[in-house]
Amino acid sequence: MRFELLRQRVERAEQRVAGRIDQAQTQRLALGQAWRRAWSPGRILIAGLLSGFLVGRAEPLSKVGGIRWLQMLGTVSSLLASLQAADAAQQADAAAADTASPQAGPAPAPASDDAGAATADTRAPASDPSGHLRPPAPAEAATEISER
Repeated sequence: MRFELLRQRVERAEQRVAGRIDQAQTQRLALGQAWRRAWSPGRILIAGLLSGFLVGRAEPLSKVGGIRWLQMLGTVSSLLASLQAADAAQQADAAAADTASPQAGPAPAPASDDAGAATADTRAPASDPSGHLRPPAPAEAATEISER
C-alpha cells in the first residue's frame, strides 16, 4: 500500500474515534439527567427501606452490642456540648472585651459614716459611671449577706 492510502485510513479512523467520543459524552450527559429525574422521593424512600432491611438482616451491629453504641453516642454528644460551651464562652469573653471601656472611672470616695453607706447601698443599686447597673463585687455581696 501506498503511504497516502495509509494516511487516509488513519484520518478516517481518527474521525470515527472523535465521533464516538462525542456520542459517548452526549449519552453520558443524557444518562446523568435521566438518573437524576428517576430518583423521585418515593423511589428514594423505597431504596432506603430496602437497604435498611438488608443491613439489618446482615446484623453487623450485633457483634458490637447496643450498649457500646449508646455509650459512644453519649460520649460524642457530651464532647460536642463541651465544644459548644467553650466556643460560647470564648465569644462572650470577646464580646465583653469589646464592650468594656478602656478607661477606668475614678475610685469612689470612702464613706465616713458606715451606717449611712449601708443604707445608701440598700436604697440604690451599684452602678457604673454610665448609669448602667452592675453586679456587686464579691466582697460587697458577702458584706450584705453577713449584715442581715
